[in-house]
Amino acid sequence: MARVALNLGVRDLAALAKVAPGTVSRFEAGEELKTRTIEDMEAALTAAGVIFVEDDRGEGVVKLRDRQS
Repeated sequence: MARVALNLGVRDLAALAKVAPGTVSRFEAGEELKTRTIEDMEAALTAAGVIFVEDDRGEGVVKLRDRQS
């Protein structure tokens, strides 16, 4: 959801996170990955403008940081 919100392709996120495109695809398919790999992808998305929060039900929500000129 975060990748799509930023209009990034799988290869784009892979390049930002310095992982293989197949790794991003495996993560999105629900496969288990090393914690460090997930952290790298989260850091790349955060740097690109995503904010990860939990709603009042404890579910994950993705928001985009305001982009100011």
